[in-house]
Amino acid sequence: MNGKNNLTEGSVYQKIIFFALPILVGQIFQQLYNTFDSLIVGRFLGDQALAAVSSSGSLIFMMVGFFQGVAMGAGVIIAKEFGAKNEKSMRLAMHTDVAFGLAAGVILTVLGVVFSPIILRWMNTPGDVLPQSVSYFRVYFCGSIFSILYNIFVGILQAVGDSRHPLYYLILSSMINVVLDLILVGGLGLGVWAAALATVAAQAISAALCLIQLLRAEESCRLVLREIGFHMESLKSIVRFGLPSGVQNSVIALANIVVQSNINSFGQYAMAGCGAYFKVEGFAFLPITCFAQGLSTFVGQNLGAKRYDRVKKGVRFGILCSVSLAELIGVCFWFMAPVLIGLFSSSPEVIAFGVRQARVEALFYCMLALAHCVAGIMRGAGKATVPMFIMLGFWCVLRVTYITATLHFYPQIEVVFSAYPLTWCTSCVAFLIYFFRADWMHNFERLSKK
Repeated sequence: MNGKNNLTEGSVYQKIIFFALPILVGQIFQQLYNTFDSLIVGRFLGDQALAAVSSSGSLIFMMVGFFQGVAMGAGVIIAKEFGAKNEKSMRLAMHTDVAFGLAAGVILTVLGVVFSPIILRWMNTPGDVLPQSVSYFRVYFCGSIFSILYNIFVGILQAVGDSRHPLYYLILSSMINVVLDLILVGGLGLGVWAAALATVAAQAISAALCLIQLLRAEESCRLVLREIGFHMESLKSIVRFGLPSGVQNSVIALANIVVQSNINSFGQYAMAGCGAYFKVEGFAFLPITCFAQGLSTFVGQNLGAKRYDRVKKGVRFGILCSVSLAELIGVCFWFMAPVLIGLFSSSPEVIAFGVRQARVEALFYCMLALAHCVAGIMRGAGKATVPMFIMLGFWCVLRVTYITATLHFYPQIEVVFSAYPLTWCTSCVAFLIYFFRADWMHNFERLSKK
């Protein structure tokens, strides 16, 4: 197995940085082309079209997040088997993972096309925005199989320590997405459905490139088309490790749809302004996700290799880097919010809503980073059930209860905004209690045997 991609040897700090850095750069490009969708739509088609696209994040994540979460279970298994040098088990998990992705893509396409209008109405999407939102979602979900397969292929590559090739493919597909947006939306003025079409085309290209890389990889990590299928033992392990993350993703996304429906009730300016905020917030989220993903793979490989000393060093270093970078970005966003939100729309009302949200949430990004890193570490150790219950309890139940109860007495949009830092902070308290009081950092040896 390729030593260059092996995270069980060499400097802990260098391995984490050089593994996480391509993930970070790739996510920056992905966020850029997602942001360009909104920028081009807002500038060329107006605030109503921007509102239609802006409501997409929570609904898409609710539909896609479950399957992506289950696929994360495969990543943990593949990383552990790679670290333990169990080639046969690793290959079975890889091919089962791809078979799962193909089936999930078909199911998701049907669900998305059929149920998008119903869910959008349930989200209190204004009637003047609804037709464009429906057209955007239906086109997007027609190509959702490419999104699922891309994430599965990237998960496999990252599980065996290759975070560079997904970066190259993502950069290329990001450029293609922006060019198609400019041609279809900016040049031809085809409407918001064309922005979804550009995204689908970019995802299809990146998925195809990742597939080619897996087909050409060294033998121990190579994907063989005729071997794709459901191997029951591997599927059981994938579901056991991944189902908690899948349920967590979907239920939290469902809670965020409730949050989005409350934002929608404040009108299209609130939808557009908050949508612009979430696009900018996505950049703050990048150091969080790259280190959380990196730590999952690092912990998985090193537990598989029984390198417990490396696990402990990597955990401390990864958390420190993620929390520091996230807070630095949050402080910059707090000060630059009017300029950044103003890139999406020149409307004072839209800018005002986006700035108000930034000023409530941005300084708490360090808490968001801490929660995701600890959850990533637990998933890498095969303990995905713990972060599932903590995040469901705080990011779903508490968030929705707080918003519903408080808006009844104080009907201001700041109530919705404040729900995010409130639930980030309280979940961090729960994570830290479990992390330290259970002496979790000193029990990797015991956990790895479960």
